Amino acid sequence: MTKENVNKREDGVSLFSRSAEFLDGDPLEEIFALNLGDFLTEHLISEELAQKIKKHDTEDKAESLKKQLRELISIYSINNTLSVLGFTNKEDYIIYNSIAKTIVQMIDASACHIFLASEFAKGMQQDDSNLVLVGSSISPDEEINLDNPEALKIPMQYGSENTGLIVIEPVVGKKVSDEFEKLITVTSRLFAISMLLLKLTDMTANAMNDSDITSSELQHYRAELTAIIGDLGQEQQNFVEMLAKAVDAKSEFHNNHSQRVADLAKDICEYFALNEKTKDLIYYAGLLQNIGKITIPEELFNKKDKLSQEDWEKLQNHPNIGVSLLMSINFLSEVIPYIHYHKERWDGKGEPEGLAGKSIPFGSRIIAVADAYCALRENRPYRDAISEEKALSIIKEESQTKWDPDVVDALMFLMSK
Repeated sequence: MTKENVNKREDGVSLFSRSAEFLDGDPLEEIFALNLGDFLTEHLISEELAQKIKKHDTEDKAESLKKQLRELISIYSINNTLSVLGFTNKEDYIIYNSIAKTIVQMIDASACHIFLASEFAKGMQQDDSNLVLVGSSISPDEEINLDNPEALKIPMQYGSENTGLIVIEPVVGKKVSDEFEKLITVTSRLFAISMLLLKLTDMTANAMNDSDITSSELQHYRAELTAIIGDLGQEQQNFVEMLAKAVDAKSEFHNNHSQRVADLAKDICEYFALNEKTKDLIYYAGLLQNIGKITIPEELFNKKDKLSQEDWEKLQNHPNIGVSLLMSINFLSEVIPYIHYHKERWDGKGEPEGLAGKSIPFGSRIIAVADAYCALRENRPYRDAISEEKALSIIKEESQTKWDPDVVDALMFLMSK
Protein backbone atom coordinates (compact mmCIF):
# COMPACT_ATOMS: atom_id res chain seq x y z
CA MET A 1 0.00 0.00 0.00
CA THR A 2 1.40 3.41 -1.00
CA LYS A 3 1.87 6.28 1.42
CA GLU A 4 -0.76 8.23 -0.54
CA ASN A 5 -3.31 5.45 -0.11
CA VAL A 6 -2.56 5.17 3.60
CA ASN A 7 -3.25 8.86 4.05
CA LYS A 8 -6.53 8.59 2.18
CA ARG A 9 -7.60 5.69 4.35
CA GLU A 10 -6.66 7.58 7.52
CA ASP A 11 -8.75 10.56 6.39
CA GLY A 12 -11.64 8.11 6.38
CA VAL A 13 -13.95 8.44 3.39
CA SER A 14 -15.78 5.34 4.49
CA LEU A 15 -15.87 3.11 7.54
CA PHE A 16 -15.92 0.07 5.28
CA SER A 17 -12.94 1.10 3.14
CA ARG A 18 -10.89 1.72 6.29
CA SER A 19 -11.70 -1.64 7.86
CA ALA A 20 -11.63 -3.92 4.83
CA GLU A 21 -8.18 -5.30 5.67
CA PHE A 22 -9.11 -6.44 9.15
CA LEU A 23 -10.98 -9.61 8.26
CA ASP A 24 -8.98 -11.26 5.49
CA GLY A 25 -10.25 -8.77 2.90
CA ASP A 26 -13.88 -9.70 3.64
CA PRO A 27 -15.81 -6.44 4.34
CA LEU A 28 -19.18 -8.24 4.17
CA GLU A 29 -18.33 -10.25 7.29
CA GLU A 30 -17.36 -7.06 9.09
CA ILE A 31 -20.56 -5.31 8.05
CA PHE A 32 -22.60 -8.04 9.70
CA ALA A 33 -20.33 -7.92 12.74
CA LEU A 34 -21.13 -4.22 13.06
CA ASN A 35 -24.88 -5.01 13.09
CA LEU A 36 -25.39 -3.20 9.80
CA GLY A 37 -26.66 -6.27 7.99
CA ASP A 38 -30.31 -5.33 8.60
CA PHE A 39 -29.80 -1.99 6.91
CA LEU A 40 -28.33 -3.62 3.81
CA THR A 41 -31.00 -6.31 3.75
CA GLU A 42 -33.83 -3.80 3.97
CA HIS A 43 -32.57 -1.21 1.51
CA LEU A 44 -30.27 -2.95 -0.98
CA ILE A 45 -31.02 -6.67 -1.38
CA SER A 46 -33.75 -9.11 -0.56
CA GLU A 47 -33.68 -11.11 2.67
CA GLU A 48 -33.54 -14.40 0.70
CA LEU A 49 -30.50 -13.29 -1.26
CA ALA A 50 -28.82 -11.99 1.89
CA GLN A 51 -29.29 -15.38 3.60
CA LYS A 52 -27.81 -17.18 0.59
CA ILE A 53 -24.82 -14.85 0.55
CA LYS A 54 -24.30 -15.28 4.28
CA LYS A 55 -24.57 -19.08 4.10
CA HIS A 56 -22.20 -19.30 1.12
CA ASP A 57 -19.74 -16.95 2.81
CA THR A 58 -19.85 -18.98 6.06
CA GLU A 59 -19.23 -22.26 4.22
CA ASP A 60 -16.34 -20.77 2.25
CA LYS A 61 -14.91 -19.30 5.43
CA ALA A 62 -15.03 -22.66 7.22
CA GLU A 63 -13.36 -24.47 4.32
CA SER A 64 -10.69 -21.79 4.07
CA LEU A 65 -10.00 -22.05 7.81
CA LYS A 66 -9.82 -25.85 7.63
CA LYS A 67 -7.32 -25.62 4.77
CA GLN A 68 -5.14 -23.21 6.76
CA LEU A 69 -5.31 -25.47 9.81
CA ARG A 70 -4.38 -28.57 7.79
CA GLU A 71 -1.33 -26.74 6.42
CA LEU A 72 -0.26 -25.65 9.91
CA ILE A 73 -0.66 -29.17 11.25
CA SER A 74 1.38 -30.67 8.41
CA ILE A 75 4.19 -28.13 8.81
CA TYR A 76 4.42 -28.30 12.60
CA SER A 77 4.46 -32.05 12.95
CA ILE A 78 6.48 -33.85 15.61
CA ASN A 79 9.47 -34.17 13.28
CA ASN A 80 9.74 -30.39 12.98
CA THR A 81 9.06 -29.48 16.61
CA LEU A 82 9.61 -32.07 19.33
CA SER A 83 12.72 -33.46 17.63
CA VAL A 84 14.60 -30.17 17.87
CA LEU A 85 17.87 -31.98 18.39
CA GLY A 86 17.06 -34.47 15.66
CA PHE A 87 16.54 -38.21 15.86
CA THR A 88 13.47 -40.06 14.59
CA ASN A 89 10.31 -40.65 16.57
CA LYS A 90 10.20 -44.43 16.27
CA GLU A 91 11.22 -45.03 19.87
CA ASP A 92 10.87 -42.15 22.31
CA TYR A 93 13.35 -43.53 24.79
CA ILE A 94 16.06 -43.67 22.12
CA ILE A 95 15.37 -40.05 21.23
CA TYR A 96 15.61 -38.83 24.80
CA ASN A 97 18.64 -40.96 25.64
CA SER A 98 20.38 -39.38 22.66
CA ILE A 99 19.33 -35.88 23.72
CA ALA A 100 20.57 -36.49 27.27
CA LYS A 101 23.94 -37.70 25.97
CA THR A 102 24.18 -34.69 23.63
CA ILE A 103 23.53 -32.31 26.53
CA VAL A 104 26.23 -33.98 28.65
CA GLN A 105 28.66 -33.70 25.76
CA MET A 106 27.83 -30.03 25.20
CA ILE A 107 28.10 -28.83 28.79
CA ASP A 108 30.67 -31.30 30.11
CA ALA A 109 28.40 -32.60 32.90
CA SER A 110 28.51 -35.88 34.76
CA ALA A 111 25.01 -36.99 33.74
CA CYS A 112 21.70 -35.76 32.33
CA HIS A 113 18.22 -37.19 32.91
CA ILE A 114 15.02 -36.21 31.14
CA PHE A 115 11.59 -36.66 32.70
CA LEU A 116 8.23 -36.04 31.05
CA ALA A 117 4.88 -35.45 32.67
CA SER A 118 2.89 -38.68 32.41
CA GLU A 119 0.49 -37.03 29.94
CA PHE A 120 3.31 -36.73 27.41
CA ALA A 121 5.13 -40.00 28.15
CA LYS A 122 2.97 -42.18 25.95
CA GLY A 123 4.07 -45.78 25.71
CA MET A 124 6.45 -45.48 28.64
CA GLN A 125 6.09 -47.39 31.89
CA GLN A 126 4.51 -45.16 34.54
CA ASP A 127 4.21 -45.24 38.32
CA ASP A 128 2.33 -43.14 40.86
CA SER A 129 4.55 -40.15 40.15
CA ASN A 130 3.49 -37.53 37.65
CA LEU A 131 7.00 -37.59 36.15
CA VAL A 132 8.33 -40.44 34.02
CA LEU A 133 12.01 -40.99 33.23
CA VAL A 134 12.21 -41.12 29.43
CA GLY A 135 15.90 -40.61 28.79
CA SER A 136 19.27 -40.62 30.49
CA SER A 137 22.91 -40.29 29.56
CA ILE A 138 23.85 -43.19 31.82
CA SER A 139 23.14 -46.90 31.48
CA PRO A 140 19.97 -48.36 33.08
CA ASP A 141 21.94 -50.21 35.77
CA GLU A 142 23.56 -47.01 37.07
CA GLU A 143 21.89 -45.13 39.91
CA ILE A 144 20.30 -41.73 39.38
CA ASN A 145 20.89 -39.46 42.37
CA LEU A 146 18.07 -36.91 42.36
CA ASP A 147 18.88 -35.92 45.95
CA ASN A 148 22.25 -34.51 44.92
CA PRO A 149 22.13 -30.92 46.27
CA GLU A 150 24.34 -29.77 43.37
CA ALA A 151 22.02 -31.22 40.73
CA LEU A 152 20.50 -28.66 38.39
CA LYS A 153 16.74 -29.18 37.94
CA ILE A 154 15.20 -27.23 35.08
CA PRO A 155 11.45 -27.58 34.41
CA MET A 156 10.11 -27.87 30.88
CA GLN A 157 7.66 -25.02 31.33
CA TYR A 158 5.59 -22.91 28.95
CA GLY A 159 3.28 -20.38 30.54
CA SER A 160 1.59 -22.11 33.44
CA GLU A 161 2.02 -25.62 32.02
CA ASN A 162 4.82 -28.03 32.95
CA THR A 163 5.59 -30.84 30.54
CA GLY A 164 8.62 -32.34 32.22
CA LEU A 165 11.98 -31.81 33.86
CA ILE A 166 15.66 -31.85 32.84
CA VAL A 167 18.09 -32.83 35.60
CA ILE A 168 21.82 -32.14 35.23
CA GLU A 169 24.36 -33.80 37.53
CA PRO A 170 27.50 -31.65 37.31
CA VAL A 171 31.02 -33.02 37.48
CA VAL A 172 32.10 -33.16 41.12
CA GLY A 173 33.58 -29.82 42.12
CA LYS A 174 32.66 -28.13 38.84
CA LYS A 175 29.68 -25.79 38.61
CA VAL A 176 27.68 -25.60 35.40
CA SER A 177 28.45 -22.19 33.85
CA ASP A 178 25.76 -19.54 33.45
CA GLU A 179 25.93 -19.81 29.64
CA PHE A 180 25.29 -23.54 29.69
CA GLU A 181 22.55 -23.24 32.30
CA LYS A 182 20.79 -20.69 30.08
CA LEU A 183 21.22 -22.99 27.08
CA ILE A 184 19.55 -25.87 28.93
CA THR A 185 16.78 -23.54 30.14
CA VAL A 186 16.07 -22.42 26.57
CA THR A 187 16.19 -26.04 25.40
CA SER A 188 13.69 -27.05 28.09
CA ARG A 189 11.27 -24.28 27.02
CA LEU A 190 11.67 -25.35 23.41
CA PHE A 191 10.70 -28.89 24.39
CA ALA A 192 7.72 -27.64 26.38
CA ILE A 193 6.39 -25.48 23.54
CA SER A 194 6.98 -28.30 21.06
CA MET A 195 5.05 -30.84 23.10
CA LEU A 196 2.17 -28.46 23.78
CA LEU A 197 2.06 -27.55 20.09
CA LEU A 198 1.89 -31.25 19.27
CA LYS A 199 -0.98 -31.62 21.73
CA LEU A 200 -2.79 -28.65 20.21
CA THR A 201 -2.35 -29.92 16.64
CA ASP A 202 -3.88 -33.25 17.69
CA MET A 203 -6.83 -31.49 19.31
CA THR A 204 -7.30 -29.32 16.21
CA ALA A 205 -7.18 -32.30 13.85
CA ASN A 206 -9.81 -34.11 15.93
CA ALA A 207 -12.00 -31.01 16.11
CA MET A 208 -11.99 -30.61 12.33
CA ASN A 209 -13.59 -34.04 12.01
CA ASP A 210 -16.67 -32.68 13.77
CA SER A 211 -19.18 -31.78 11.05
CA ASP A 212 -20.90 -29.30 13.38
CA ILE A 213 -17.80 -27.23 14.13
CA THR A 214 -18.37 -23.52 13.53
CA SER A 215 -16.16 -20.94 11.82
CA SER A 216 -15.84 -19.19 15.18
CA GLU A 217 -14.44 -22.37 16.77
CA LEU A 218 -12.08 -22.89 13.83
CA GLN A 219 -10.87 -19.30 14.20
CA HIS A 220 -10.19 -19.97 17.87
CA TYR A 221 -8.02 -22.99 17.01
CA ARG A 222 -6.19 -20.95 14.37
CA ALA A 223 -5.51 -18.17 16.88
CA GLU A 224 -4.20 -20.68 19.43
CA LEU A 225 -1.97 -22.37 16.87
CA THR A 226 -0.54 -19.19 15.42
CA ALA A 227 0.20 -17.81 18.89
CA ILE A 228 2.13 -20.89 20.01
CA ILE A 229 3.90 -21.15 16.64
CA GLY A 230 5.03 -17.54 17.06
CA ASP A 231 6.41 -18.37 20.49
CA LEU A 232 8.12 -21.45 19.07
CA GLY A 233 9.88 -19.29 16.48
CA GLN A 234 11.09 -16.91 19.18
CA GLU A 235 12.38 -19.77 21.33
CA GLN A 236 14.16 -21.27 18.33
CA GLN A 237 15.99 -17.98 17.83
CA ASN A 238 16.81 -17.86 21.56
CA PHE A 239 18.12 -21.43 21.29
CA VAL A 240 20.44 -20.52 18.40
CA GLU A 241 21.77 -17.43 20.17
CA MET A 242 22.35 -19.28 23.45
CA LEU A 243 24.03 -22.16 21.60
CA ALA A 244 26.39 -19.67 19.98
CA LYS A 245 27.17 -18.04 23.35
CA ALA A 246 27.84 -21.46 24.84
CA VAL A 247 30.32 -22.16 22.05
CA ASP A 248 32.09 -18.86 22.60
CA ALA A 249 32.12 -19.40 26.36
CA LYS A 250 34.45 -22.34 25.78
CA SER A 251 37.23 -19.88 25.04
CA GLU A 252 38.31 -16.96 27.21
CA PHE A 253 40.04 -15.33 24.25
CA HIS A 254 37.16 -14.64 21.90
CA ASN A 255 33.91 -14.40 23.78
CA ASN A 256 31.07 -13.18 21.56
CA HIS A 257 33.07 -13.99 18.41
CA SER A 258 30.09 -15.79 16.90
CA GLN A 259 27.76 -12.87 17.60
CA ARG A 260 30.18 -10.42 15.98
CA VAL A 261 30.52 -12.64 12.91
CA ALA A 262 26.74 -12.97 12.63
CA ASP A 263 26.17 -9.22 13.00
CA LEU A 264 28.79 -8.38 10.38
CA ALA A 265 27.45 -11.07 8.03
CA LYS A 266 23.99 -9.54 8.39
CA ASP A 267 25.33 -6.09 7.54
CA ILE A 268 26.96 -7.52 4.42
CA CYS A 269 23.64 -9.17 3.50
CA GLU A 270 21.92 -5.81 3.79
CA TYR A 271 24.59 -4.24 1.57
CA PHE A 272 23.63 -6.77 -1.12
CA ALA A 273 19.89 -6.24 -0.42
CA LEU A 274 19.26 -9.96 0.14
CA ASN A 275 15.73 -11.03 1.11
CA GLU A 276 14.72 -11.41 4.76
CA LYS A 277 14.74 -15.22 4.84
CA THR A 278 18.23 -15.42 3.32
CA LYS A 279 19.47 -12.76 5.76
CA ASP A 280 18.09 -14.74 8.69
CA LEU A 281 19.67 -18.01 7.50
CA ILE A 282 23.07 -16.37 6.98
CA TYR A 283 22.77 -14.67 10.38
CA TYR A 284 22.09 -18.04 12.04
CA ALA A 285 24.93 -19.63 10.09
CA GLY A 286 27.22 -16.86 11.31
CA LEU A 287 26.20 -17.56 14.89
CA LEU A 288 26.78 -21.28 14.50
CA GLN A 289 29.77 -21.50 12.16
CA ASN A 290 31.87 -22.81 15.05
CA ILE A 291 29.19 -25.05 16.53
CA GLY A 292 31.45 -28.11 16.37
CA LYS A 293 33.51 -26.58 19.16
CA ILE A 294 30.64 -27.20 21.58
CA THR A 295 31.81 -30.80 21.85
CA ILE A 296 35.52 -30.09 22.31
CA PRO A 297 36.95 -29.66 25.84
CA GLU A 298 37.56 -25.98 26.59
CA GLU A 299 41.14 -26.62 27.71
CA LEU A 300 41.87 -27.56 24.09
CA PHE A 301 40.70 -24.12 22.94
CA ASN A 302 43.07 -22.27 25.23
CA LYS A 303 46.03 -24.62 24.94
CA LYS A 304 49.28 -22.74 24.27
CA ASP A 305 51.53 -25.80 24.26
CA LYS A 306 52.17 -27.93 21.20
CA LEU A 307 49.04 -29.92 20.29
CA SER A 308 49.20 -33.71 20.40
CA GLN A 309 48.11 -35.90 17.49
CA GLU A 310 44.88 -36.59 19.38
CA ASP A 311 44.32 -32.83 19.82
CA TRP A 312 44.80 -32.25 16.10
CA GLU A 313 42.33 -34.99 15.23
CA LYS A 314 39.71 -33.40 17.49
CA LEU A 315 40.22 -30.02 15.87
CA GLN A 316 40.29 -31.39 12.33
CA ASN A 317 37.03 -33.24 12.87
CA HIS A 318 35.13 -30.45 14.58
CA PRO A 319 33.38 -29.06 11.44
CA ASN A 320 31.93 -32.50 10.82
CA ILE A 321 30.69 -32.67 14.41
CA GLY A 322 29.03 -29.30 13.94
CA VAL A 323 27.34 -30.24 10.68
CA SER A 324 26.08 -33.50 12.19
CA LEU A 325 24.54 -31.62 15.12
CA LEU A 326 23.00 -29.01 12.83
CA MET A 327 21.55 -31.67 10.55
CA SER A 328 19.69 -33.00 13.55
CA ILE A 329 18.15 -29.62 14.43
CA ASN A 330 15.38 -29.71 11.87
CA PHE A 331 14.42 -26.07 11.87
CA LEU A 332 18.05 -25.10 11.15
CA SER A 333 18.66 -27.58 8.34
CA GLU A 334 18.76 -24.84 5.69
CA VAL A 335 21.83 -23.19 7.23
CA ILE A 336 23.94 -26.34 6.90
CA PRO A 337 25.36 -25.60 3.42
CA TYR A 338 26.44 -22.11 4.49
CA ILE A 339 28.38 -23.53 7.43
CA HIS A 340 29.64 -26.64 5.68
CA TYR A 341 31.35 -24.63 2.92
CA HIS A 342 32.55 -21.55 4.78
CA LYS A 343 36.15 -22.86 4.82
CA GLU A 344 36.26 -23.02 1.00
CA ARG A 345 38.49 -20.54 -0.84
CA TRP A 346 37.78 -18.39 -3.89
CA ASP A 347 40.73 -20.04 -5.72
CA GLY A 348 39.44 -23.58 -5.02
CA LYS A 349 42.18 -24.54 -2.53
CA GLY A 350 39.94 -24.67 0.53
CA GLU A 351 37.96 -27.36 2.35
CA PRO A 352 35.99 -29.60 2.46
CA GLU A 353 35.44 -30.08 -1.28
CA GLY A 354 37.70 -27.60 -3.03
CA LEU A 355 34.85 -25.54 -4.48
CA ALA A 356 35.91 -22.37 -6.28
CA GLY A 357 34.45 -18.96 -7.12
CA LYS A 358 30.70 -18.69 -7.36
CA SER A 359 30.23 -22.45 -6.96
CA ILE A 360 30.69 -21.75 -3.23
CA PRO A 361 27.30 -20.82 -1.69
CA PHE A 362 27.04 -17.02 -1.42
CA GLY A 363 26.18 -17.26 2.29
CA SER A 364 29.37 -19.24 2.89
CA ARG A 365 31.43 -16.59 1.11
CA ILE A 366 29.88 -13.87 3.28
CA ILE A 367 30.48 -15.78 6.52
CA ALA A 368 34.08 -16.58 5.51
CA VAL A 369 34.97 -12.89 5.12
CA ALA A 370 33.09 -11.86 8.27
CA ASP A 371 34.75 -14.65 10.28
CA ALA A 372 38.24 -13.79 9.01
CA TYR A 373 37.89 -10.08 9.74
CA CYS A 374 36.47 -10.62 13.24
CA ALA A 375 39.21 -13.16 14.04
CA LEU A 376 41.93 -10.69 13.03
CA ARG A 377 40.41 -8.03 15.29
CA GLU A 378 40.40 -10.30 18.38
CA ASN A 379 43.05 -11.40 20.84
CA ARG A 380 44.09 -15.01 20.42
CA PRO A 381 46.38 -17.27 22.53
CA TYR A 382 49.19 -16.83 20.00
CA ARG A 383 48.83 -13.10 19.12
CA ASP A 384 47.21 -9.80 20.05
CA ALA A 385 44.32 -8.24 18.16
CA ILE A 386 45.23 -6.52 14.88
CA SER A 387 44.17 -2.94 14.12
CA GLU A 388 41.20 -2.29 11.83
CA GLU A 389 43.43 -0.77 9.15
CA LYS A 390 45.85 -3.73 9.17
CA ALA A 391 43.01 -6.30 9.24
CA LEU A 392 41.34 -4.68 6.22
CA SER A 393 44.68 -4.57 4.41
CA ILE A 394 45.20 -8.31 4.98
CA ILE A 395 41.68 -9.14 3.80
CA LYS A 396 42.14 -6.94 0.71
CA GLU A 397 45.45 -8.63 -0.16
CA GLU A 398 43.77 -12.04 0.00
CA SER A 399 40.83 -10.99 -2.17
CA GLN A 400 40.41 -13.25 -5.23
CA THR A 401 42.57 -15.93 -3.63
CA LYS A 402 40.83 -16.68 -0.35
CA TRP A 403 37.80 -14.39 -0.51
CA ASP A 404 35.07 -13.36 -2.92
CA PRO A 405 36.17 -9.91 -4.19
CA ASP A 406 32.59 -8.61 -4.19
CA VAL A 407 32.17 -9.53 -0.52
CA VAL A 408 35.54 -7.94 0.29
CA ASP A 409 34.39 -4.75 -1.46
CA ALA A 410 31.23 -4.80 0.66
CA LEU A 411 33.33 -5.13 3.83
CA MET A 412 35.53 -2.22 2.78
CA PHE A 413 32.50 -0.05 2.12
CA LEU A 414 30.88 -0.90 5.47
CA MET A 415 34.10 -0.20 7.40
CA SER A 416 34.59 3.14 5.66
CA LYS A 417 31.24 4.49 6.90
